[in-house]
Amino acid sequence: MISYFYNISSGNPKSLLPSIGAALLDGLVKILPAILIVDLFNTIFEFYTRKVSTLDINRLWMVTAILIGWLVIQYAVSLLSYNCSFVSSYKMSAAGRIELAEHLRTLPLGYINSKNPADITNMMINDFAEVEKAISHNVPQFVSGLLFPILAFIGLAFVNWKMALAMFIALPVACLVLWTTNRFQESLNKKQVFARNRAGSMLQEYISGIREIKAHQLGGERFQRLREAFEDLMRESIRLETLIGPIMMIAIILIRSGMTFMIFTGTYLIIDGQLTLPIFLMFLLVGLRVFEPMTVTLINYAEIRYGSFSAKRIMELRKEKPQKGKDAIKKLENINFENVTFSYKPGQPVIKNVSFNIPAKQITALVGPSGSGKSTITKLIARFWDIDSGVIRAGNKALVDVNPENLLSHISMVFQEVYLFKDTIYNNIKVGKPHASHEEIIEAAKKANCHEFITALPHGYDTLVGEGGSTLSGGEKQRLSIARALLKDADIILLDEATASLDPENEATVQNALNRLIENKTVVMIAHRLHTIRNAHQIIVIDNGSILEKGTHEALLAQKGLYAKLWHLQNKASDWQLK
Repeated sequence: MISYFYNISSGNPKSLLPSIGAALLDGLVKILPAILIVDLFNTIFEFYTRKVSTLDINRLWMVTAILIGWLVIQYAVSLLSYNCSFVSSYKMSAAGRIELAEHLRTLPLGYINSKNPADITNMMINDFAEVEKAISHNVPQFVSGLLFPILAFIGLAFVNWKMALAMFIALPVACLVLWTTNRFQESLNKKQVFARNRAGSMLQEYISGIREIKAHQLGGERFQRLREAFEDLMRESIRLETLIGPIMMIAIILIRSGMTFMIFTGTYLIIDGQLTLPIFLMFLLVGLRVFEPMTVTLINYAEIRYGSFSAKRIMELRKEKPQKGKDAIKKLENINFENVTFSYKPGQPVIKNVSFNIPAKQITALVGPSGSGKSTITKLIARFWDIDSGVIRAGNKALVDVNPENLLSHISMVFQEVYLFKDTIYNNIKVGKPHASHEEIIEAAKKANCHEFITALPHGYDTLVGEGGSTLSGGEKQRLSIARALLKDADIILLDEATASLDPENEATVQNALNRLIENKTVVMIAHRLHTIRNAHQIIVIDNGSILEKGTHEALLAQKGLYAKLWHLQNKASDWQLK
């Protein structure tokens, strides 16, 4: 249970104390009216049984006035409990989502890629919703539902221990039933959450791939997978409810049987002269107040267990360690790879014992067959992943010792696949420098050759683009990406096939923008079109994760190795035409 409170509160159990205390206070406040009603009954009962000669009218009016005044106190306490439970839970949930999103940003890209995006989405939305519900409803009611009977038992035991014992005699048995079925309930919860996440993943795949599904007439097959996922979720949800429901009903019946035992015991004690009718009435009224929160706690117990599983998943992600590194660098220009080996999967190295130097303010081109490791090298420079062995240095500092945020502040990246946020063009460019002035953003757009097409749009820079940039052409998205990089004005520029998928007209425009971007910068570029890198200061030829050749364009042609072969093949392919 301690781990549950730790997980549900995102590692801060003390934050639950206000809502738990308010819920407990709310329950205690509701006890006093029962005691006052008993006092009223006792006053009237003593008069009619002739124990007193006159009815104490003043006492009756006083108790009535207290009851009326107590309604105001009850309202105030209930309002306090409501605010402590709901407002705090919403705040904690919102803060938790933001913190988790920020934590995700600090994790290695390899960890993010190893996870199903739908699973992370479900965690951020559904799991936090379960935690939110647990904090606002389940936890306060659960704890107060446990403490309240204990306090009631202690207080009532001083009045009549036999009645108090009869009231709670079945409670340990109900708790035993729940405790013995904990693992079974947890297993059902896991299966239902797995089915929920799989359904979310299938839905995301179906929506994201709708264009391919239409184009290749995969509707039946893909929709069947989606149907099966939702049917599996339905089965697991029904199974969860139908199997846990009877367990809860047994526990509730056992709890409520305490009222029966208490009435039976009270009747016997009254007949035997050991209990008065007013005290018996008090036990009945208090019992009604005590059993209600206990019943609610049991009804919500399954949801508490479900919420604990969601909280555990969130905490497991929060415990993932971010990339290390505290050092800061003022300027990043030259990069050195020294015997670097890296693998995405253990035992399957993608980069094998690679060593080379990237000189400052020069253009270094990476070429080689698809899958040779070119893109991986650029991502290692940006420290999207950490290497297995060897060292990558920035000047005299190992990248593993450099703060990842500081490192990325010195790097701009322009990749073949450009992602634009569902926002205005202006804000998408501003991503490169969040505090940039309006003039700086316009100037960057002009240098990237995109000012003209932006101003031609109906809303200009305030035009909203679709998610991922779906409402713009490839060339337009690429130029916006270059505008971001120009605005950032970083020390090192990483280019990964920036013009590979463009038509000749767009390619020329983008290349002009790139020339402005890389001026007086350290550049690492990947290109399959070898004519675009003829003037690079250094060309590194990579194959199967190893460096085969290194030198200028002319020097590599003279070697008549892999580069020369690729060059001649491209020249030959450029003359290809339909027959």
